[in-house]
Amino acid sequence: MEQKQYWNEVSSTKEFTIPIDAELFTRYVGKEDLILDVGCGYGRVLNELYEHGYQNLIGIDFSKGMIDRGHRQFPYLDLREKTDEKIDLEDNSVDAVILFAVLTCIYKDEEQKTLIDEIRRVLKPGGILYISDYLLGEDERNIKRYEEFAPVFGTYGVFELPEGAICRHHSQDYIVSLLEEFETREFFPTTFVTMNGHKSKGFCYFGQKSK
Repeated sequence: MEQKQYWNEVSSTKEFTIPIDAELFTRYVGKEDLILDVGCGYGRVLNELYEHGYQNLIGIDFSKGMIDRGHRQFPYLDLREKTDEKIDLEDNSVDAVILFAVLTCIYKDEEQKTLIDEIRRVLKPGGILYISDYLLGEDERNIKRYEEFAPVFGTYGVFELPEGAICRHHSQDYIVSLLEEFETREFFPTTFVTMNGHKSKGFCYFGQKSK
């Protein structure tokens, strides 16, 4: 199943769970700053920011189903369907970018790199990138599926869910390499509950585009 098809099909039922650290976010991003949520889903994180007083918010997602749900659920948010690899915003135009559980949905190295390059393009010099995503698990359940699907996808950490979505968990070294053009401000491991109710290793990252 194609990734877009999967997310369109589950757009009305899936509830995303990765929390936003609003207190830490406010240390780096002002209430008047322009914030872009890449892979915003139905706008859950942007709505939390809105409730914390942020007003200058844009969300983009390639799933039309998710965007349509967001328009129904949060009609006051600016949510837009992303139709190609390029982000439809000008160079150096955004103060902060949020990327929550998006890398896990992109299993190919080159596609992740393309996305990070686009994010860096639209961020202003000194702009902030806030990522929360999944690290490689060390439990039996995860190791089993990493080993099962490594020959299929060519990357340890990539696996397919029973319902058809392809996901990826990452090593910390890989994430550091992927984000090498940003200046790291925060990077710490944490634990998340996944959208299917399992506990999973994750990380929070704040990086800054060089001025």
